[in-house]
Amino acid sequence: MDRRLPCVYILASRRRGTLYVGVTSDLIKRIWQHKNDFVAGFTNRYDVHLLAWFELHDTMESAILRKKAIKNWKRDCKFRLIEEENP
Repeated sequence: MDRRLPCVYILASRRRGTLYVGVTSDLIKRIWQHKNDFVAGFTNRYDVHLLAWFELHDTMESAILRKKAIKNWKRDCKFRLIEEENP
């Protein structure tokens, strides 16, 4: 996997726990930042550090649009997306 591909990702606090949807161009670095609490805010406050799902995109624009769409989904839809690809 090329580290510099834009992607959308979902972090979880635990199975069926609190979710966070993000977008980045360097997934490995960004997940490391979340896990080591270098990212102040929601993920740090709610202990959301487990990578549950990610999706690669050709452009950052498409990744951002997908992130915005997923953020508007209900929790059950997000869990279904995760569990279909990451049982």
